[in-house]
Amino acid sequence: MTAPPEHGCCDSEGTPKSNFSAAMPHTPSLLSRIGNPRLWFPLGIIVLGIFSFLGWQHFYPVQAADGWSLRTFQGGIPMVSAMVIDGRDNLYVSQEFKNEKGAILWLHADGKRQEIVNKLSKPDGLALFQDGIAIAQEGGKHPVLWWRGGETRSLFSGDSIEGLASDGRNLFAIEDVKQNGRLLKYDPETKETMTLRDGLEEGEGVTVCPDGRLFYTEKKKGWIKKFSPGNDDEVIARGLQAPSFLLCNTEGLWITEDLTHRARFLLLDYSGAMHTILSHLRSPQTILSIGKERLLVAEQGRGRILEVKRTTHATQ
Repeated sequence: MTAPPEHGCCDSEGTPKSNFSAAMPHTPSLLSRIGNPRLWFPLGIIVLGIFSFLGWQHFYPVQAADGWSLRTFQGGIPMVSAMVIDGRDNLYVSQEFKNEKGAILWLHADGKRQEIVNKLSKPDGLALFQDGIAIAQEGGKHPVLWWRGGETRSLFSGDSIEGLASDGRNLFAIEDVKQNGRLLKYDPETKETMTLRDGLEEGEGVTVCPDGRLFYTEKKKGWIKKFSPGNDDEVIARGLQAPSFLLCNTEGLWITEDLTHRARFLLLDYSGAMHTILSHLRSPQTILSIGKERLLVAEQGRGRILEVKRTTHATQ
């Protein structure tokens, strides 16, 4: 016959009680410590420091490197992202709203703004293509669109396509997905889409240089690669903070970092040197060349387009 349990070891139903809480030493709770007036001052200092840092990040102005100037080219454009200029110097920009709330705006020289395409899901890439404008949508499995003369049609489909670029004949696109993004090439004559690379992690930017070289970014990897047909792609820059959009011209490779605070606008010149042109940006997006050593940068976090211009050259 089993001996009855000792007094106090079990609850009213005979279930053994746990000694875990009894074995734990008594320590004052956080709330009881906060109630101690001696801790109010240091806690206040900590809280003030946190809010001061957040405010500094949010309001600290963009800084230009020596030899460069910047000004607001256009402001008051919520969620501004992609930009393109057509052959008649008309400037078009995208507003990267999701769930079919995105749009393409035509920014007239007189300040007028005209919506030319709407009901888009995160339009994040624009490129001149076949006498019109190609439009990418990052907000899921949506087609790349082609707009010309007020009419829009589908070119090809992908998954969260972000960056677009053209070599004058073909259209290149990159998918911004977590693990299996693709670098794509669309041939307008055959209407075929070829996968150039797959397995990319958060691909964002793609650009074609004047000499035909193709570069692309993987934001999660923090690097930029040069596409090499038949060979492994070469990493030309690594250790970047969320490298996003690219532009290649005669001066080198221009890069934005997609960070909500303290992002940079960079130039990788043809000698291989990396230069910080702007710092303390908030979510910079695409880059557009508007003349020799003059560029536009879409700063989404402040809803504006910046004009960046070289003022002096560094002495050797």
